[in-house]
Formats: sequence, structure tokens, C-alpha cells
Amino acid sequence: MRQVFQSLSTGDVELLEVPTPALRPGHVLIRTRRSIVSVGTERMLVEFGRAGLLEKARQQPDKVRQVIDKARTDGFLSTIESVRRRLGEPISLGYCNAGEVVGVGTGVTAFSAGDRVVSNGPHAEFVLVPTNLCARIPDSVADEAAAFTVLGSIALQGIRLIAPTLGETVVVSGLGLIGQLAVQLLRANGCHVIGIDFDAAKLELSRKMGADTIDLSAGVDPVEAARALTMQRGVDAVLVTASTTSSDPVRQAAQMSRKRGRIVLVGVTGLELSRADFYEKELTFQVSCSYGPGRYDPAYEQKGSDYPLGFVRWTEQRNFEAILSMLGDRRIDVSPLVSHRVAIEDVVSAYKLVTGSDPTLGIVLEYRDPSEPYRTGDGNRVVLRPDSDVAATAGRLGFVGAGNYASAVLIPAFKGAGASLQLISSGAGVSAASAARRFGIAVATTDSSEVIQSSSVDAVAVATRHDSHAKWSTAALRSGKHVFVEKPLAIDMEGLDAIAAARKEFIAASSGREPVVMVGFNRRFSKLAIEMRRRIRTLREPVVCVLTVNAGSVPDDHWTQDVGVGGGRIVGEACHFIDFARYLIGHPIASWQASRAGAGGRAVPSDRVTVTMKFADDSMATVHYVSGGHRSFPKERIEAIGGGRVLQLDNFRALRGWGWPGDRDIRLWRQDKGQAACASAFLQAIKGLAPAPISWEEILEVSRVSIEVAEAVR
Repeated sequence: MRQVFQSLSTGDVELLEVPTPALRPGHVLIRTRRSIVSVGTERMLVEFGRAGLLEKARQQPDKVRQVIDKARTDGFLSTIESVRRRLGEPISLGYCNAGEVVGVGTGVTAFSAGDRVVSNGPHAEFVLVPTNLCARIPDSVADEAAAFTVLGSIALQGIRLIAPTLGETVVVSGLGLIGQLAVQLLRANGCHVIGIDFDAAKLELSRKMGADTIDLSAGVDPVEAARALTMQRGVDAVLVTASTTSSDPVRQAAQMSRKRGRIVLVGVTGLELSRADFYEKELTFQVSCSYGPGRYDPAYEQKGSDYPLGFVRWTEQRNFEAILSMLGDRRIDVSPLVSHRVAIEDVVSAYKLVTGSDPTLGIVLEYRDPSEPYRTGDGNRVVLRPDSDVAATAGRLGFVGAGNYASAVLIPAFKGAGASLQLISSGAGVSAASAARRFGIAVATTDSSEVIQSSSVDAVAVATRHDSHAKWSTAALRSGKHVFVEKPLAIDMEGLDAIAAARKEFIAASSGREPVVMVGFNRRFSKLAIEMRRRIRTLREPVVCVLTVNAGSVPDDHWTQDVGVGGGRIVGEACHFIDFARYLIGHPIASWQASRAGAGGRAVPSDRVTVTMKFADDSMATVHYVSGGHRSFPKERIEAIGGGRVLQLDNFRALRGWGWPGDRDIRLWRQDKGQAACASAFLQAIKGLAPAPISWEEILEVSRVSIEVAEAVR
């Protein structure tokens, strides 16, 4: 299928071939008929992409601070590479979609194949959307009109926050698509509406819809004009739908408001405000969040947990339904808002209109004839390198998962090590296609089973969310493939046991040949880690290691914190440091204790944990895995003490020693966490040129301890 993307580094818009999304539980697969280019929002994205690095930095000062902190801890070169990598990732455009349901995931009962629905899906021939972000289109509403639903819901949510009453005067500042829809909604609500803009055509359109208007291009003082239209009383409320870096719209809104007036910001403006303007009138000011309650709540959007009607009357889905109802009853009319209709094949020309000087308002993207039959599985793979080297004797890799870590670290590491990259899969397909184009991978697909079963793959790299690591690792082993798993191996004992059983099946089916099962415990492959271990091994007595991890905060609703999906941060990330301690000391873990921080008897998040391990040689290691620290402090500091000597490894950039005659301190220009060496070692092992980089027994030991620790501190 084809989908519209934009490069953040250049601003260029492209129509690219990507795999059709794979169905997921709780989701709806939709074949798009129409989508709307949101001129204001999408113009900002394109202009941001076209801006130079300095201008991008000026527009995002908070990101600049993060970059500076990262450079202090990780090094300048690593930081620059990270920034360039993020800017190089294409982003999907669009969020106003109307189409036909062609498939529903398990658990979906509200929709079925053949239903016409609206959603916030992107500009793509097929979109996969959670069920709570869809609404059924009434028979009386055409696809083109329905595609305006999401924009209408944005306007509606802002109006709900204003809570206008019959007869009140409400100003709409900015008469783009959302502003025009707001004018109609407010008029339908019995309000006196005043529209403000610079564009004569938009002002005329609002007048036809029953609004009074103020033409800023004529040099009119909008504050005096608004007061004149309200008999000098001031307006009751202002809905700011403008898109500008200026603070004038909000400043003017405050000055034209009556005492205790309400201001709601729907658009994007500067926010350099005068306290006196708000203080003397006791004004309320609120920022509206997109389509309504539920937006950005994973429980509502991704897990399908609806809010009870009696407590939250208007969710984002119910706002969609309200707009569709008004379209069906002709209480709002979007036909005057369409300025252009463009076939999806010519989408680049549509974005030239967006950034050009010609008048534009609503640009409708039209898709191929919906009467063409849909075939299940149609387009679930894209071949990008048809001359795939299937004849290679070894080192042929397939990737299941194409998220940030896979694209930023794992795939480049394996490509640099000389792997032959054959297939890559991801659920949505977009990230798989992007990675395939960047790294020369032959096939991108949304069918992960194709990667597992492919005869052109010797080994499978699993880089999905943690809850599916055991599933895909088990499947790969049963298909006779070696396995590399981006940690953790599994998030529970059941998954770990399943992998162990599949490994035994592999050995039995291969006449005793053992598969290479590898977890991405890359830190032990770092140059500084190898040197640190070498020095520790020269000591003739047990050592004590302290591993301090300044983990940084992750929101409670992030998937890694979800025990059922990410397993929690102890299983998902602290396992790295349990493994690293095991590597440095070089002996089995004999026992362990773990405790979780609390505050006056009240538990704090489970990512503030101390784990103390005793090893078979009587060495000890303590891992302090702690969130809530300052990001400018080194994220990882490892210390080893024993034999009258001390070693300190700082953030895998510097190794310092005290009492080590003849051994000098080492400082690297860039951070080295060992990812490249880790990938190379795995590749050498599956080619039969070296033993498994980490023994199966050691991987199993570390994985079991990590799971047990996580369970103990919950």
C-alpha cells in the first residue's frame, strides 16, 4: 500500500510503498476512501522540516537542553549521531480519515467488515486504528464530508471547555479549517460569533455562516472592534484557533474579554502573557487537548477501556459521533470548506499548495476506487531488494520488530558486522519499510511469521515489545533458527521455560547441534568492560562491585512499566546490570537480596531498587537501579574494589584506576556500550567461526535472577 511521509531533516513529502498493517487485538483495519490535509498543522510540520538545525533548535529549546545533557554524559560524537538519526526518520502525515472496515481484531464487537467509519488514521491506503478512535458514518453522510470529523471534534472539544450558553458572544481567532468549523458549531449552539483573521476569503466564508468578522489586514484594532460589537461589555469567551508564533492572539483575547471571561487555546501561539490582563478580570485560560477526553491515555486508546458515560459524557469517540450526527442533520456544512481535491498519487502537489501562496482551505485526498475487491493479506510485504542474496552460506538475518532501538542500534550493528539482511517485520509496517530502505534489507513485511519461517534466514533477531520476546524466540528455535533477543529473554518464568523447551527440541531435531541463543547484553562486549574484567581477574581475592544506574524517569503509563507488556524496568533494563556484574566477577550468582525504596511506608515506583548479589567465589555486587536522578549525572557508573585497588567505569566512556601499577586511565572520544562487538560475536558464532558469546547456562541464570528480583520487589 502507499502512505504519505515527511522527512524531518528536509521537510520533503513522499508517497512511499509500505506493507499493509497487520491486524491486532482491539484494532480495526480500514481501507481509506478520503482523508483531509489539515493545512495549519501540516504546514507547520513541513516548515519545521525545511528549517535549518539552528532554527529547529530555536523552536524546541527543551530538546536543546536534553541534547546538551546527553553530550555531557555520552559524548559529543554519540549525541550528534543520535540527533541526525532522529531527524532522518520519516514521520507519517495526516489524522483525518474516512474509509471502509476490511478487518477487525479479536475483541472488537462494535464494528464489522463493510462498515464505513471515520478515524484519526494517517494519509495511507490502509490504516490500523484502535476501536475507541473510530466512529461509524451515518448513511446520509458522504465520505468526503465524514473525513472532516476529526477536525470538527478538535473544534468541538475547545467549545466544550468554553461551555458557551445561548446568546453569549464568542470570538473565534483564526479562521482556518478548525476555526470555520467552530463558527458553525457555535452558531448551532445559539451564540453570537465574531471571527478574526487576515484572510479576506476566510472572513467572507465566516460571514456567510452568520458570523460578524474583524479583518486584521485592514489595520483594525481587534480589541476595540470586538468591544464595539458587544456594546462595550466585552466578549464572553474566546476560542483561539490560530497557528502562529506570535502571542498577540492570546493577548488580544484577554483584552477583549469581559470580567470572568473564558479563553481556550486550540491552536498554537506564543504564550508571553501579561499577568495584569488576566488578574484584573479574573479570566480563565485553558489549553484544549485534541479531540477530547481519552486522548493520549493508553488505557482508553490502546487497550479500549472506555470512560463511563455517566462520569465522562464526551470522550473523543463520542465527540466523533456528535460531529457525524450534525453532518447527517445538515446542522453543519463542510462543502464550502473544500478548496482542492487531489488524487493520492499526486499528494506531493497537495503539499506544494499547503506551503504555497495560493489560497487553500480544505484539501481532500482521494483514494482508489473502493469498488475494487480487497484481498485478505493484500500488500502485507514490500520487496525492496529483489536480488536478495539467498545463496549466502551463513550470516543471513531476519528481524522481528523495527522500533527505535532496532533501527538506531541493532540493525546498524549487524550491518556493520557484515550480516546479510534478508527480512524485517513490524506490526504497522511503516517502521519495517523505513528500516529496509535505510539499511538495504530485502523485504519488509507485517507478517512476522514470514521472517520466522523463511528459508533465506539463518538467524532471527527479536526486537519487539518485551511480552512477545518468548513467543518469537520459541517460534524461531522450532523453525531451526538461531536467536538473538534484544533483552530481556522473557518477562516471566513461563516464557523462559518455553524457550528452554524449544531449545531442547532444536538440539533433538539437529542430532545434538546446539543453537546459538543470545541476549543483547552488550555492555560486557565494550572495550572498557573487557579491560575492567581483565584487571579484576588479576586479583587473587574476592571483589566488591557497586553498579549505580541513574536510570531516568519513565512515565507510569509507558509500556515498559506495564508488567504485562514490558515486564517492568527491572526485567526490561536492570537485567543488563545483573548480567554485567555476573560478567565482571566471572562466577555464578549464589544468592541475592532485593529491596525497593519507600517513603514513610508508602512504596515509590518499582524502578528504585537495590539488588545485592553474592557470588560463588564470595565476591559481592550491589546494583542501585534508581530513577529520579539528574540527567546530567552519568547514567551508569560501575566501581570495583579489592586487593588494595579500585576501578571506576563512567558511562562506558572513561575507565579510571587507583593502585594499578603500569595500567593507565582510559578515556574514549565516544561512548562504547559494546553493541557493535556484541553483534559481531553473535554473527561469528552462527557462522561456526566461534563459540556462543555467552553460554546458555549463564543467560538462563541471569534471566531467572532478573525475573525473581522483579517479582520480589513488586
